[in-house]
Amino acid sequence: MPKNVSIPHAADLLRTAKRVLVVGCSGGGKSTLSLKISERFNLEYLSYDRDVRWLPGWQVRDREEQRQIVADLVRRDRWVMDGTTVSTFDLRLPRADLLMWVRVPRRVALGGVARRVLVNYGKVRIDMAEGCPEQLPDREFLTFIWTFETRVAPRLVSAIDRFGPDVPIVTLSKRSEFPALFDVKYPPFSLASHSQSLDGD
Repeated sequence: MPKNVSIPHAADLLRTAKRVLVVGCSGGGKSTLSLKISERFNLEYLSYDRDVRWLPGWQVRDREEQRQIVADLVRRDRWVMDGTTVSTFDLRLPRADLLMWVRVPRRVALGGVARRVLVNYGKVRIDMAEGCPEQLPDREFLTFIWTFETRVAPRLVSAIDRFGPDVPIVTLSKRSEFPALFDVKYPPFSLASHSQSLDGD
C-alpha cells in the first residue's frame, strides 16, 4: 500500500527533500507546482516532456534512449521532476524522497488544458522541448485525460507499491491546496519569471 502522508506532513518533508517526483493527469498543474518547488527550495527542475520524451517537431524519442536519459537524470543529487510515465517508475521512484500526486477531477484537468492552450498557443512552454509549440489537443489526448482515473491511475498505484512502497506520497485534489506546501517564510513565487508555465503540464 502507498505510504500516504498529509499535506502538513508533506510540507515538513519538502523542506529537506533532495529529490521530489510530481505526477498526475495532464492539465492538473504538475509543471506549475514543480516550478514553484524548484524556485522555493533550490531544486533543479526536470521536465519529462522537455528533457526526456519529446524531440523537435513533436517526435517521440526512442524508448530505450528515454530510459537512459532518465537513468542519468535521476543520479543527480537535487531535483524536482514532473512526469507520469509509469514505465520509468523503476528508475525514478526509488531515488525520490517525496512523491506528489496532483489528482484533480478530470473537468479541472480539461479546464487546465484549455487555459494552457489559450495562453501558450503557438509558443513553446518552459516545460516543453524546443520545436514543440503548444497546439490544439487531439482526440487521443483528450481521451487520455477523460479516462486517466480508470486506465492510468491503477497502474500508478501498482507501480508505487512495487517500486516505492516506503516513499511518502501526498495527494493533492485541488490546486488551492498547493500553497499549503510552502512555508510562509519563503518569498512569494514570481509568476513573471515563469509566465509560460501557467497551467502547464
